[in-house]
Amino acid sequence: MTTIVNDYPGKQVHYYFDASFSYLEKLVVKNNTIIITDEHVYQLQQEKFAGWKTIVIKAGEEHKQQTTVDKIIAELIRLEADRKTCIVGVGGGVVTDIAGYAAGIYMRGLKFAFVPTTILAMVDASIGGKNGVDAGVYKNLVGLIRQPEFLLYDYSLLQTLPFEQWVNGFAEIIKHACIKDALMFAKLERLTLHDFTTDTSLLAELIEQNVMIKTNVVIHDEFEQGDRKLLNFGHTLGHAIENLHMLLHGHAISIGMVAACNLSEKLNGFHYDDAIRIVKLLAKYHLPVDVETDYDKVFEVLKMDKKRSRNEINFILLNKIGEATIKPIPLDLLQQYLKEII
Repeated sequence: MTTIVNDYPGKQVHYYFDASFSYLEKLVVKNNTIIITDEHVYQLQQEKFAGWKTIVIKAGEEHKQQTTVDKIIAELIRLEADRKTCIVGVGGGVVTDIAGYAAGIYMRGLKFAFVPTTILAMVDASIGGKNGVDAGVYKNLVGLIRQPEFLLYDYSLLQTLPFEQWVNGFAEIIKHACIKDALMFAKLERLTLHDFTTDTSLLAELIEQNVMIKTNVVIHDEFEQGDRKLLNFGHTLGHAIENLHMLLHGHAISIGMVAACNLSEKLNGFHYDDAIRIVKLLAKYHLPVDVETDYDKVFEVLKMDKKRSRNEINFILLNKIGEATIKPIPLDLLQQYLKEII
């Protein structure tokens, strides 16, 4: 096990890499800790939850709504959770988002931590303190930024991960490579998903590399005033189509990244050959690169994106592979280009 202490503004967050789930008992007081997980993880890992107070929620993005949080709060009251109680979210990105949000608002804030169980949660969703829920089709419209006490990485939890969830998580890995790491992009081009699913050390190295890419960005811009916005590459349009089409997050972000590449060509001088490299890499990792959609509905959702400011929306475009930039785009121009870029 490797421990890294990260100094976020006003808070230290411990990362325990290559740890065992059983190590959780050394990090929290078991009889005053409540685990939040979903029905899929609970069914697959039921023996690990023995002896722990556990709240089990329904699985899936469609349940990432305030109604689920209300049910969690009712359970916290039933379990007599107090201000010394620690909440531990064990699951994918939906679970970590909801668990962090519920912990942040119950009794004006309890300590919380995460044990991510998917690639997506390990490299992205559990990192950086963004916690919240959707409001209907509008992604992450309600929430707060609050850092966990620690993240515990048990790679053995990935052994039961369905193939589509491996694919889902690699969208965020490719995103990190596109905006911050051209060498990692080239490495992903050389290797395949099969290489990472069958070589534990290769996978652990990739996960830890991605964790630190996101961590370093967030530490320097926790409340998204500058560079943290770059992490939204592919997410602006991706979020607009995710709930409309009931897509997995990574699948929607993949389509969003292709759209952002097309927009980068039109507005930012991004080279066509590099755009093709990105599309090929996404396809190589079994991610979708287009979708048939209702452009008017997409635009209606897009207008409510958190990154909108008056009549503009901050879009993340690429200068080159490994280097991104923030560009405000007028909504009417974006609407004009929508059919050409998706």
